[in-house]
Amino acid sequence: MAEPRFRSERLAAHHNHEAFACGVEPLDRYLRQQASQEQRRNVAVPYVLVETETAALAGYYTISALTIVPASLPPEMSKKLPRYETYPAILIGRLALDQRYQGQGLGRLLLVDALSRCLDLSTEIGAIAVVVDARDDKARAFYEHVGFLQLLDNAYRLYIPMASIAHLLRQPVQVSGKVVTPS
Repeated sequence: MAEPRFRSERLAAHHNHEAFACGVEPLDRYLRQQASQEQRRNVAVPYVLVETETAALAGYYTISALTIVPASLPPEMSKKLPRYETYPAILIGRLALDQRYQGQGLGRLLLVDALSRCLDLSTEIGAIAVVVDARDDKARAFYEHVGFLQLLDNAYRLYIPMASIAHLLRQPVQVSGKVVTPS
């Protein structure tokens, strides 16, 4: 069986993050200057999508813990939950794709990888949803197309329930015209 074109792994010292350029300066700067520090301090854990053949970083995302207040959730979701002051969730704090890899479906593959990791984590630590902060309308549309919903108190803070992630992960992803089954 052929080796996959991309692999996902935790950011490490051997990754060449200096060449990464997604076109959004704060996201590029974060990977170059902050990601390793935040990982060492247990603030966020960065994961990278590495092109297997070249070892180039195609993209990255970060995950960390978060809480959601009940008032942020729609009533149809919060009424199914116990009455707590906050609910546990997982935050995908940053998600970026290098410009060389944009337009190939890799953004969705990167997100699916993050969601898969979050779903696995939710069985270990407990989390009702994954949350993202969309930078702009284009990013918000990308997340909504995948199945994210707006939290009631912020139109750019979106969530997807764990049950929806489980359903999403059963669907194949297209990358450069080829179907890839998420792991």
